[in-house]
Amino acid sequence: MARCFSFTASRDWFYRYSFFSAGLRSVTTDLGEGTIMHCWVPKTHNNSKPNLLLVHGFGANAMWQYGEPLRHFNARFNVYVPDLVFFGESYTSRRDRTEVFQAQCVMSMMEAHGVHRMSLVGISYGGFVGYSMAVQYPQKVDRLVLCCSGVCLEEKDMENGLFKVADLEEATSILLPQTPDKLRELMRFSFVKPTKGVPSYFLTDFIEVMCTDYVEEKRELIRTILKHRKLSDLPHITQPTLIIWGEEDQIFPLELGQRLERHIGESARLVVIKNAGHAVNLEKPKEFIKHLKVFLLDSIYSSS
Repeated sequence: MARCFSFTASRDWFYRYSFFSAGLRSVTTDLGEGTIMHCWVPKTHNNSKPNLLLVHGFGANAMWQYGEPLRHFNARFNVYVPDLVFFGESYTSRRDRTEVFQAQCVMSMMEAHGVHRMSLVGISYGGFVGYSMAVQYPQKVDRLVLCCSGVCLEEKDMENGLFKVADLEEATSILLPQTPDKLRELMRFSFVKPTKGVPSYFLTDFIEVMCTDYVEEKRELIRTILKHRKLSDLPHITQPTLIIWGEEDQIFPLELGQRLERHIGESARLVVIKNAGHAVNLEKPKEFIKHLKVFLLDSIYSSS
């Protein structure tokens, strides 16, 4: 008998309703050359407020990753929450799979909405995109938060055993789970205390709703991140940067956060959250939001 109820779809509806209730609306922007970007944007842009861009990582869509932080910041910021290319409702016919291209798409979308300066929060892969935006548009990105984002990884790190997976293909099979067992594995990698005993039909439902679109394109995104990557090639940024890391992150080990702080230098500060893994924004939301508030709201008062 066909299923008539999807827990994942229902949860997604709840997040969508919460975004509407927070004063945001769902908008798609045609950037040309076969690229469409979707973003949650303020129903009414308030010119007296600063702008805050929230960039998601791999996993469930942007609403699931930023549902909790949104309600803490939409009163003081014009909040923008995009879907990156090949996530949610965003896509492209172009062949570029770099974070540089993703960053250009996000900035083009923001400028189409009349936003030319912003602070930015990037989680995991979203941090790669956010870092690239800070490099390419230094006058437009005021402050940057990078959460468990392995921007400083190198291709040789995989060979040298920094990661707990044997190779890149194993990593992609976990980050893009297509079976309940792979999703359980992703949960074990992402959380210090993953939920146990989740029935397979719940996991299958999540995969069918969240993990079956643009699978090959997302694999290419992951492969492109690592290919020929060297720390010596990573440009420096000068914006005030908060780096947040789960102490027990098994996807991007803490060593990468420490490496990133050294690479950026004096303008960066690393905060390590104990008893948290890669999904620190979901596992320790109160601590995560506390650090965001101190860093981002301080930017308002120091500039006023």
